[in-house]
Amino acid sequence: MKSLNHSRFLLSFRLLLTHRIVMPIAREHRWLYPIDWRELSNLIRFRRAKGRCEHCRRPHGRDVLHLGDGVWWDEDAATWRDGQGRGLRRLPSPDELARAQPGLAGIDPPATVRVTRVVLASAHLNHDPGDNRPRNLAALCQRCHMVHDAGEHRRRRWVNAFRVRAIGDLFA
Repeated sequence: MKSLNHSRFLLSFRLLLTHRIVMPIAREHRWLYPIDWRELSNLIRFRRAKGRCEHCRRPHGRDVLHLGDGVWWDEDAATWRDGQGRGLRRLPSPDELARAQPGLAGIDPPATVRVTRVVLASAHLNHDPGDNRPRNLAALCQRCHMVHDAGEHRRRRWVNAFRVRAIGDLFA
């Protein structure tokens, strides 16, 4: 199969990694993780999930073309996939999108194709960093991890804002 030419896309880039990517763990939660967290995380991400996101099937460490709404191009299968990893047939290939001519009568402008490097992380499905059972851990890409944690992030923002207001009331 022929490799995609990323240089044709408007927002493409090449990222040179000169250091190892380490997912940050909040300082107040570090003691909740086991001493062998790195090995456990590798086991989940690369042995069980075989280097792919367990929700959308994006491959770890590769540049993936996507449309910004969860739809991404699976280069191995030569098909577009949705946010759950299911194949989509209604979209043209990235090469056909690049050849589309916007501005002509009856032709919509091509969708903006973006390129993102996929990095897998081990996520706690119940948001409890102390619960490190394999069935509570999932290998997720950045997008799926943020979608999964959105409710928890909203809750933490509210708690932090509430705490700041409460402290302000004490010292006002």
